[in-house]
Amino acid sequence: MRYQFTFRSQHLPRVLLLASTIATVMTLAGCGGTPVTSSRHMQPLSEHLLAELKAKNMEKESPILMRIFKEEAELEVWKQDDSGRFALLRTYPICRWSGELGPKIKQGDRQAPEGFYSITPGLMNPNSSQYLAINTGFPNAYDRANGRTGSFLMIHGGCSSAGCYAMTDEQIAEIYALARESFFGGQKSFQLQAYPFRMTPLNMARHRNSPHVAFWKMIKQGYDHFEVTHLEPKVGVCDKSYVVFGVESTDSSSAGRCPTYTVREDIIAAVRDKQRRDDIETTKLIIRGIPTAPLTTGVDGGMNRTFLTAVEAQGVPDSVVHTASGTIPAYVNPPDGKDKD
Repeated sequence: MRYQFTFRSQHLPRVLLLASTIATVMTLAGCGGTPVTSSRHMQPLSEHLLAELKAKNMEKESPILMRIFKEEAELEVWKQDDSGRFALLRTYPICRWSGELGPKIKQGDRQAPEGFYSITPGLMNPNSSQYLAINTGFPNAYDRANGRTGSFLMIHGGCSSAGCYAMTDEQIAEIYALARESFFGGQKSFQLQAYPFRMTPLNMARHRNSPHVAFWKMIKQGYDHFEVTHLEPKVGVCDKSYVVFGVESTDSSSAGRCPTYTVREDIIAAVRDKQRRDDIETTKLIIRGIPTAPLTTGVDGGMNRTFLTAVEAQGVPDSVVHTASGTIPAYVNPPDGKDKD
């Protein structure tokens, strides 16, 4: 049974206040603002979370891994337990993401990144005006190899997004603390896997007509490796494409040279078996005529149903709720103080 994070009742008025602001503030340039200095980044893990870590045989300093799913508007934090594999610790409802499903292409397109990103301590922003923030590291080697542009794409607080993944302040405080403790424990970087949706046969069939389907099939390789092994997949870039090494590699390579690598045969077999089963199920769904998802939604991003229900209950017009992503006046600040994306 997975743990589903829910925001506390005392934070609901702030979320609703932010949501109601949508109706009157209708322009934002990006995730930027005025920096603040505080000790927020050193908030300790709660006693409740420490008890849960102990119950799940996880050390508070053990490595973490994050996964994001846009369509479901969820952020997962996985943590290494005493088996040496990752287990799901928290699933956080995302308060706001902007753009459509699909990767970020260019600065100003309001797209939140998709792909594989390595988060180092230097990408942690303790002085964000958005309470706290974690830079995704966009553009990575794949993005640069394909000429994609943009900067300061964050996971941050404030429930407002212009190319970012926005959480509540309570959520980002806990996520930030979990990342901080993993760095204190010796993890040099943690992997962020950002997907358009959970990459199930049903979703692959629903989105089969998308112009991004080739990209999504490519990143599904990393999704499949993690689903099978619960170990961090080693991901590199070769010929402007992601290449998944599995969980062992002899070379991390770059965009200009294909890597040499080794992967355990049992892992190769298990992943191929999963992919074969997924392909068969996807084909069956298509043959049965499963409806395709719209290529574009006509709205700007979305929010988890947890927050959307609360906002709608306040009588905010549906058209405003669904189209005003990023219009709440709350930002993550780039170093030069200018709105970037």
